Amino acid sequence: MPALSLCVRPGAVAQLGMTSSNLEFQPLTPELMGALEVIFKGTWGRSCWCMHPRLTDAQMRALPGEGKAKDRKRAAMEQLAARPVAPGVLAFQDDEPVGWIAVAPRGEYARVDGSRATPRVDEEDVWVVACIAVRKGHRGAGVAVQLIQAAAAYAFENGAPAVEAYPRAGAQRTGDDNAYFGTEPMFQRAGFDVVRGPLENLPRNWTPRVTMRLRPRNAHVPA
Repeated sequence: MPALSLCVRPGAVAQLGMTSSNLEFQPLTPELMGALEVIFKGTWGRSCWCMHPRLTDAQMRALPGEGKAKDRKRAAMEQLAARPVAPGVLAFQDDEPVGWIAVAPRGEYARVDGSRATPRVDEEDVWVVACIAVRKGHRGAGVAVQLIQAAAAYAFENGAPAVEAYPRAGAQRTGDDNAYFGTEPMFQRAGFDVVRGPLENLPRNWTPRVTMRLRPRNAHVPA
């Protein structure tokens, strides 16, 4: 299995302070859709195929193709995987797929960009980590943090000025399947800083979320 150095330059990973790992990383390609399916097995991802952050409900209903909605979502993700820049990165351990992270320019995520829960901080063309999935049996071992670092490195390699995320605020534990957008401590361990606290005047049953951002080291910060 090719290592992360095939997705991003080793120097880009070193800039993030990424520690040594027994994981290997690959950007998603059509040939690796089966690996993504293994990671999603038994989770919400098996029906979503990580299209939820990208599409509004109307866009979901309008997806072309035949079959059930989950089949059309899978086909849409496979089309994205065929582009020169992948829609995310897979993690492997001993050739076994163990994790997935979705990362792309914010403008590609119609639901994220239009949500009251995740309004823009400014007009910078950030990339966004929209979803993290770690295969059952491999959780609690730091896979998610390393995936975040690998996704950021991949984004920087492809021109991102900064990478942003909107994880659950605070350190309160939650069920693994309810933490798909990550937690604040998780992103802190990956080197991200909080740039905006939880928003006010949102429905009480909405999960409080913070906005966190990471830049390449020595990057220019816009005034």
